[in-house]
Amino acid sequence: MQVYFEEYNMKRWVRSSILVVLSLLFVIGAAGCGASAASTQAAQETALPPVKAEANVESDAVVVPVNYVNLSFSGQGIVEEVLVAEGEQVHKDQIIARLKGSEQMQAELSKAKMQLVSAQQAVDDLYKNAEVARANAQLTVVKAQDTLDDAKEKRESKTFSRTDQETVDIARANYVIAEDGVTQAEIVYDRFDGLGEDDPMRANAFSQLAQARQTRDKALSNLNWLLGKPDAQEIALADANVEVARANLDLAQTNYEDVKDGKPDPEDLALAEANLDAARSGVDAAQAALDNLELKAPFAGAVIVNKLKVGEPYILGSSTPVALADLSDWRVETTDLTELNVMNIDREAPVKVIFDAIPDLELTGQILRIKSYGESRQGDITYTAVIQLDQLDERLMWNMSATVIFSR
Repeated sequence: MQVYFEEYNMKRWVRSSILVVLSLLFVIGAAGCGASAASTQAAQETALPPVKAEANVESDAVVVPVNYVNLSFSGQGIVEEVLVAEGEQVHKDQIIARLKGSEQMQAELSKAKMQLVSAQQAVDDLYKNAEVARANAQLTVVKAQDTLDDAKEKRESKTFSRTDQETVDIARANYVIAEDGVTQAEIVYDRFDGLGEDDPMRANAFSQLAQARQTRDKALSNLNWLLGKPDAQEIALADANVEVARANLDLAQTNYEDVKDGKPDPEDLALAEANLDAARSGVDAAQAALDNLELKAPFAGAVIVNKLKVGEPYILGSSTPVALADLSDWRVETTDLTELNVMNIDREAPVKVIFDAIPDLELTGQILRIKSYGESRQGDITYTAVIQLDQLDERLMWNMSATVIFSR
């Protein structure tokens, strides 16, 4: 249409030039003969009126789905299963076909995932155990401090007495009870004292008296010892207990400083994290190997073409045997929009689209984008304009012929 417009303008220019030359000759002749200025104006008015440029630009186009893709395997092998036939709908990530070996790869992937779980658990356990170790170390410090406080208190008490007043009071009470026991045993024994030495009742009373006296003597000895002053050996032992308790406290505090942040040992953690990274890589490798043997739908849609057949070989890069499209949404793409016309259209203005197979259908749309890369077609450089339709029609089909009318 642009070529036609240029040819038309060229012819118009030639006709206008001829008329101008004739007019000049007429004016010169009129001037030589004394013709008036009115005759010159009449000659000029015989020129053709200017031709208006075309208001619109038209381009051939086709209907295409918004989402469509040609699919092929990432690996090669023998087709083991074809799970979806031509015309069937699929959901995202649904497996369309498999090559042989996928069952083994699935087993390898499951094994790798189990190893990943185990490696992650090992790292988690290190952190968990580190927190438990921190709590235990803190508790050990508290107990060690209590032990040191007790040892110090006992050592200080050795300066004045062997024990505290409460212990002395208990010992004195035990002695009083034991002394009363002797008195009661003597009263009983006096009842049988006149009997012979071989009398059982006298012997039993004497035995009870002897035991009571032994209990009293032990209680008295214990009381006297408690009331006495500690000797050098007892003080030395108390000092030693203090030093041992202090050393244990220092050790407990050192251990706590090592684990107080609740973090695992750096070397143990580095090894566990390295195992975790290796497990992740194992899962990725197993998944990639499985993906090479499975053909999955990247989005929901319909399988338009499926050339795969069970038992036939698939060679990597040989073809794209499966075509998938979402037939619920359509766009229109131009096929012959030349570089001259693409510069003359109004990219912000709405466009009209008419369809060869549906004469009664006219839709409006917007220029979504114009692809920047131009392609050579029949001697012209053409650019693809992508049109987003304002509304759809259920009669639209893939690759239907259309005409897009652009505003200048």
